[in-house]
Amino acid sequence: MTQTKLEGYEFFNKTLKSPKMILAPMVDQSELAWRILSRRYGADVCVTPMFHAKLFSEGKKYRDEQFTTNKEDRPLIVQFCANDPDILLKAAKLVENDCDAVDINLGCPQHIAKRGHYGSFLQDEWELIAKMVTILHKELAVPVTVKIRCFTSVEKTIEYAKMIEAAGAQMLTVHGRLREQKGHNTGLADWDKIKAVKEAVKIPVVANGNILYHEDIQKCLDYTGCDAVMTAEASLYNPTIFSSEVKFPPYTFDMAKEYLDICKVEKTNGSSIKGHLFKILQPTLPHHKELRARLGKARTLDEYYEIIAELTALVTKVIEEKGEEEEQGQADENGIRKYAYWRCQPYFRPELPKNGNHEQKENNNKRSADTTEEKEENKKLKETPVTTEQNQ
Repeated sequence: MTQTKLEGYEFFNKTLKSPKMILAPMVDQSELAWRILSRRYGADVCVTPMFHAKLFSEGKKYRDEQFTTNKEDRPLIVQFCANDPDILLKAAKLVENDCDAVDINLGCPQHIAKRGHYGSFLQDEWELIAKMVTILHKELAVPVTVKIRCFTSVEKTIEYAKMIEAAGAQMLTVHGRLREQKGHNTGLADWDKIKAVKEAVKIPVVANGNILYHEDIQKCLDYTGCDAVMTAEASLYNPTIFSSEVKFPPYTFDMAKEYLDICKVEKTNGSSIKGHLFKILQPTLPHHKELRARLGKARTLDEYYEIIAELTALVTKVIEEKGEEEEQGQADENGIRKYAYWRCQPYFRPELPKNGNHEQKENNNKRSADTTEEKEENKKLKETPVTTEQNQ
């Protein structure tokens, strides 16, 4: 345990080393292997996936499979979702010697969070939130930080942020979207609300939302006045987004192989590996559908390597024949850059049809979401890590 727990900007500057770029917590996606890759390309601080405090505190198998780290994995923030202060503290105590801060997730908008009563579905229970923040602030060896979403009004968002600050939070990440903004309804994050929070509180504030390219990081810092920017989805499609030295997006297959090389060393859940590969290769796989189908069925590192090798050979041949002189990142009227399909690039969800047919499907999806997500949660408890030994 650290002898002195730093607070506010002293914690931000000395412990976190004045970061500008932070890798966001992403369930099943910001695991150790991905954090290593992200740090390699400039992420100053990384946050673990969101861990369920009750499962984490009660299950050694869950802990061992979901949380791994090493001495180079710093600065590191571990994030939990919870709705009980004592259970949250119990879970946080198990990691306080292996991280630099513990974050409380008050931003998750998914159906499983609604069913489990955590994340953004706690944002109207200020007394409970204050208790969770305060108990970690008083009892934990490391600082407590909090990640939130916004309310409809700027005034309530500011009041919410100040309440969390008063309860003991030492850093606040503001995702500039409402709880309802998710999936096809994600929309744009509101930088004005983030800016208003930054101007209203005295602790460091991290902005989250609307980052597509590396240049957007500085734009966000300049507009909001925040101390750092956190990015999530954009980094999954281009892990070099943190780097000012990477002037042109890398080949998708090169990044996929680089990630796999890390997974050979660090045990990584199979679901994480597959998820990352599909996102990195997202612009490329539609042009090579036979390999996309094989990737969906693959289970071992050897199979993944074989698919990447074949994809590399196929795309390299296309590049030699076609070139990419006409796809050099020219921006359209919306600022979206055009790159060849073999380059890492942001993913944009297609618009829903405007004939209303999607509404019934959406309602059906909502009815089945709890069951599906519960199955996924149980699956993670049983997930067998993919290791190099499995493939030898």
